[in-house]
Amino acid sequence: MVDFMAADGRLDLDRITTGFNLTKSQLAETAGLASDTLQKSARRDAPKTQARMTEVLEILSRLETWAGGRGQALAWYRAQPIAALDGRTAEALVKSGKAAVVRDYLDHLALGGFA
Repeated sequence: MVDFMAADGRLDLDRITTGFNLTKSQLAETAGLASDTLQKSARRDAPKTQARMTEVLEILSRLETWAGGRGQALAWYRAQPIAALDGRTAEALVKSGKAAVVRDYLDHLALGGFA
C-alpha cells in the first residue's frame, strides 16, 4: 500500500489507477463511489473518499500474495463469492460499508480458519 501513497500521506489515485490498470471511473466503481468522485480534487481528497480507498487497498494488498498478483487480487475482489459471507463478493461488501467484515474474514483465513 505504501506504493500508492503521496508525499503528503494521502493516497495517490493516479498511482493506484496505473498500478491496477484501471480508469478513475473504474476505480471509483470498484470502491463504490460515484464515477466523478475521483475526477475532482476536492472530492478525491475528501476524508470519506480517502478512507474508502484505503479500505479497498488494504483488502487488495492482503489478497495480492494469496492470489498471485494485483490483477488476480482485483479479479477475486470483484467476482469471488464468499460463502461464509452470504455469497457476497468483497466488492459488494465494501460498497455497502462492510469492509471490516471482509478484513475480519481475511484475518480468519490467515490464522488458519476455514473458508
